[in-house]
Amino acid sequence: MSREQALALGRVLWDIAKKLRGSMDPDQFRDYMLGFIFFKYLSDNYEKQLKSTLLIYDEYDSLGEFYERFTSDEEVEMFEKEALKTVGYIIKPSDLWSTFALNASNEKYILDDLIQTFKNIESSTYGEESSEDIGGLFHEVDLNSIKLGRETKERNKLICEIIHILDTNLSSHSISSDDLGDAYEYLISEFAASSGKKAGEFYTPREVSTILSKIVTLDTQNPTQGKKKKLKSIYDPTCGSGSLLFNVYQEIGKKVDKIYGQEKNLTTYNLARMNLLLHNIKHDKFHINHADTLLRPALDSKTKIEAIVANPPFSLKWDSSTVVSDDRFRGYGLPPQSTADYAFILHMIFHLAENGTCAVVVPHGVLFRGGSEGKIRESILTKGESKTGYLDAVIGLPSNLFYSTGIPVCILVFKKCRYSDDILFIDASKSFEKEKKQNVLLNEHIDKIIDTYQYRKEIKKYSKKISLGEIENNEYNLNIPRYIDSLEDEEILNTETIVEEIKDIDKKLATNYAVIKKFCKELNVSFW
Repeated sequence: MSREQALALGRVLWDIAKKLRGSMDPDQFRDYMLGFIFFKYLSDNYEKQLKSTLLIYDEYDSLGEFYERFTSDEEVEMFEKEALKTVGYIIKPSDLWSTFALNASNEKYILDDLIQTFKNIESSTYGEESSEDIGGLFHEVDLNSIKLGRETKERNKLICEIIHILDTNLSSHSISSDDLGDAYEYLISEFAASSGKKAGEFYTPREVSTILSKIVTLDTQNPTQGKKKKLKSIYDPTCGSGSLLFNVYQEIGKKVDKIYGQEKNLTTYNLARMNLLLHNIKHDKFHINHADTLLRPALDSKTKIEAIVANPPFSLKWDSSTVVSDDRFRGYGLPPQSTADYAFILHMIFHLAENGTCAVVVPHGVLFRGGSEGKIRESILTKGESKTGYLDAVIGLPSNLFYSTGIPVCILVFKKCRYSDDILFIDASKSFEKEKKQNVLLNEHIDKIIDTYQYRKEIKKYSKKISLGEIENNEYNLNIPRYIDSLEDEEILNTETIVEEIKDIDKKLATNYAVIKKFCKELNVSFW
């Protein structure tokens, strides 16, 4: 199945979601729809992995038939230990998706069994390495919620309908894990588009995500080489649904040793883990942590990352009282509690490897706000071994790209090991396509941004390389219009031509008045 077909499947699933959710808010129904798709993936993946790795299992048509051959509990235990090593979790025959799909098609009562199944899958990982990345994944799929119906029968009927329709549509397509992952990603974007401001908690528009992913995978030391061949590590400190992490992983051709992420919101933390697993990224390849990145960072202070991408919450209020002596802020000062933008930036710079690149989306206020933020900005620009500190580029984007806000944003690119004595400014704010309520970036807009950054091109009214001296003269203000005049040149008017045009208009008016006066006289009406 091609990506286009996978997205077509995503559109079918989205139409199903719109029909089934009724009056439920999109962000509420999202957890059920995506949770059941993930359950089907876990079930199918379990049987698939066992067939490809445990040859003894390959002789049987189903997991149920395979279990029937066991004569003792010891044999079952030995098999499940092997399955746990292979897949990372255990699913018994009674807990398979196919079992529930059959019962759902007959509208049997399945709620209690389904609740227990989710618990069984999660508890099968207790004490195992996979527990951290699989445990608690179904926490948000509350099957007893009155959102699904006030009566148990109503809830059971809706759950049966969701499972049956999903099974019918998903089973009619020959799909791989990546295909299902792409369809899942499409659903996340549609739920984001329908959730308005709530979307900011978990989703970065694909076009912006693409720009970030391409930037951090570039081999800017050797631009003609294009991308790096592989990455040792990727990190997103506010990873939401994990879309940014996966996009970088895909951009580098899946050649990544380790993926790190952290997310404060429990629901989106679960979405991120589901998203990565659905794209066939094994649990031992990634480490997603559920905690506040600023107050309880999961990364060890010695961990340095080669590619960092982020779209942190804009101008978030935070409590800095517990991190006053934190190494991340030493030498810069503590960002104000009213806006955490620079707290996230300093956190990322702290964990950035010497050969790494960080690309982060921020509001424009980060470029020019004064006070403690102004001092931090100056330190970032002047620290490090290079003559221009850690900031490599400032990229202005159009307004109204995000579902959660209409404000224009920019991308800041940081590198610890830089090869330029200047900072590249790009004003791409006027390069977009209007589409319904949103502005969108086409491939040509994205390609221009990446090409300009990669080769550090200077393009009139679009990009310019600025020395630290000039920025220092502007008191370290990075506001893009200070350095790029993107206004269109006004047309120089020829006054002699204009006078002649006015005379010509007067002659035509006189002629027209004469005709009108003649008609009025014939009609015996007064001429004004």
